[in-house]
Amino acid sequence: MKKWLAAASTLVLMFCAPFASAADVDSMNPYTLINGVADSAFSRLKADKDTYQANPELLRQVVVEELMPHINVRLAALKVLGPRANKASKDQRDQFTAAFYDYLVASYARILTQYTDQNVTVEPEKAIDPKRKVVSVRVDIVDSSRPPIRLDFKLRKNGKTGEWQGFDVVVEGVSMLDTTASEWSGQLRKKNGIETVAKEMVQRAKAPITKEETES
Repeated sequence: MKKWLAAASTLVLMFCAPFASAADVDSMNPYTLINGVADSAFSRLKADKDTYQANPELLRQVVVEELMPHINVRLAALKVLGPRANKASKDQRDQFTAAFYDYLVASYARILTQYTDQNVTVEPEKAIDPKRKVVSVRVDIVDSSRPPIRLDFKLRKNGKTGEWQGFDVVVEGVSMLDTTASEWSGQLRKKNGIETVAKEMVQRAKAPITKEETES
């Protein structure tokens, strides 16, 4: 988990558009989306790094305004639930999705506290079959303090709007969603597990944002 957090310190940056609104990011092509936010993300965090370090809670606003519009939270939440999603009621799925949203905001805000001066390289654009609904875009993180790290961003195309949204990231072969699902699987299997986990996620999300300690 610590290795994932260290790698993911740049994960959020890839989806955080800086001074422009989320609507200004071109989401019609997955490579354009990743490149666009990657080019602009570092500008904001570099410019305001001292402010965010002094008050990490401000990172929640960055995540909500710039990251979350590019994440298919419901799809991600349902993948964490796995087979239980089909057995759950609509209200249970809605409750879990809302809780997972808060959980992601807090988790990504904490990850953002790890920002230093990482550089990223996005793979060249490839032709995409119009029928494809899911693609992966490779990103390599170059950090002077540790070996390069490979991230594979998984994005899904919205069938109605044609826009692409992220729903998972694979860090050195390890899926973020699989890791999250594994963490909560025991509680989800219990009676009223979905409601219990949803409430715990909300409580965890309320915890103050502080800098995470990671292994080098």
